[in-house]
Amino acid sequence: MAKTLEVRVPHALDQDEIKRRLDEALVRARSDYAESVGEITAQWAGEDRMQFNLAVAGMKFDGSLEILIEELLVKLELPGAAALFSGRIREGIQERLGGLVG
Repeated sequence: MAKTLEVRVPHALDQDEIKRRLDEALVRARSDYAESVGEITAQWAGEDRMQFNLAVAGMKFDGSLEILIEELLVKLELPGAAALFSGRIREGIQERLGGLVG
């Protein structure tokens, strides 16, 4: 059974700068993780919301990232087996996004 993981990451940047940084990070991630992660797809659904999906170890992950005034809100659907690692997944998201927008 899938579990929804919500992660909030504080920021003090404007929306355009966050979008620029996220777009650049996606280009790097597609290159850096090409062999270990399946195709990473992402598209902006409006000015402040990104829909994305990827596959890791045969598991498909769907999610969204919303740019709020003082934080980013990530919602990620975790397949059953991945839910066991939700704490580590949360920490990884906080670390990477925090470094990107911090």
